[in-house]
Amino acid sequence: MSDSLILQQKSDGILTITIHRPQALNALNAEVIKALADAIDDAQTDGEVQTIVLTGSGDKAFVAGADIKEFADFSGKEGRALAKQGQEILFNRIERSTKPVIAAVNGFALGGGLELALACHIRIASDNARMGLPEVSLGVIPGYGGTQRLPQIVGKGKALEMILSAKMIGAEQAASCGLVNDVVPPELLTETANKMARSIMKNSPKAVSTAIQAVLSGYEDGINGFDAEINCFGASFETEDFKEGTQAFIEKRKPKFSGK
Repeated sequence: MSDSLILQQKSDGILTITIHRPQALNALNAEVIKALADAIDDAQTDGEVQTIVLTGSGDKAFVAGADIKEFADFSGKEGRALAKQGQEILFNRIERSTKPVIAAVNGFALGGGLELALACHIRIASDNARMGLPEVSLGVIPGYGGTQRLPQIVGKGKALEMILSAKMIGAEQAASCGLVNDVVPPELLTETANKMARSIMKNSPKAVSTAIQAVLSGYEDGINGFDAEINCFGASFETEDFKEGTQAFIEKRKPKFSGK
């Protein structure tokens, strides 16, 4: 059953994963989270996949939040388990994907939906997108990384405003505070996300994944991001992609990267 909750399409190195619960505005539940986690995991070792585009079906919602009915009667212990499992199997997994994940945000991205987009490496929004973390209006707080990733991206002040007010913001305001990288008309969203993916795919897959690792290191407790960068930089010199990239530059030709 979970397979029908997401749709997958591969084309020229791009894997498009579409959350497919249109009747529920693509709301996240345990089955959707598991299906997404499996798809992200599979993509890591799929030689046909270089980048991942994550979106929602239809034009009303990317993901309009978590399925509240699923946990409305949970105890504190069950709530902690829900957040811990979701973060570990999906949200952290997306952030740590060795292949770039681009969120194509179409319509509402609320609660867990915005947290899903926050876990992605790049966010592109349609101009009718509306984003927010409304959890405090339900007597709870964001539990899938929202209180941590949103401040990293937009700053503490803006993050606190969004979290404490529970208000939605539009796509243009999201762009102005750095929450999304680009805003386009709905009919251009897929094309723009794919264009971004193709731009990334011109570069060394090995260097791209190493750059993701280096950037994330700066946000990990107990790790000096500059030291991590030095190590990642040094490791790059031992890759086939580095040898090919530098040789191609010297020979004034386009490189043919192997991803090794």
